[in-house]
Amino acid sequence: MLEGKRMNLRIMEREDLSLVQAWVNDHKFMGEFEPILQETKASLEKQYDRLKDGQWFFIETKDGAKIGYICHYLVKGRLTELGYALVPSERGKGYGTEVVKIIVDYLFLSRSIVRIQVQTDEENRASQRILEKSGFKKEGTIRKSFFFKGEYRDQVLYSILRTDWNEPKILTTTSSSR
Repeated sequence: MLEGKRMNLRIMEREDLSLVQAWVNDHKFMGEFEPILQETKASLEKQYDRLKDGQWFFIETKDGAKIGYICHYLVKGRLTELGYALVPSERGKGYGTEVVKIIVDYLFLSRSIVRIQVQTDEENRASQRILEKSGFKKEGTIRKSFFFKGEYRDQVLYSILRTDWNEPKILTTTSSSR
């Protein structure tokens, strides 16, 4: 488990995918900037099994309540990218910023990578604030790169380099999973 000040990240196990399925199939959980999905548990299991160079983590409060997820994965075999989501009732409390900082610390401490990136809808100001508070820099707009609700939309690309990061910002300890 990765421990922060207010939040922990616990590695997701295959048997946890039922909760993930409920979340990704709930448009309120996924939010206004993510596609409307209907995933089967079997399709999530396939995605989980194919994730060789990445991990999914539950975002947990200190009392163990699961309030979202964050994941990292390789894009085109060389770029590390993040994805994250919180239950709607826990948004706007600073948890997103803390968990992005935790995962950035973890990745730069444990992997030989020089860059972490995130793509977000150009209108998703909340996610952009999380990334900027976490040390990510806006690189530019990827035009018409994401099909969403019947139209192609622009995304904004953010990244943080190892040289921007320098040292851990929030990760306090790591421990074995419960």
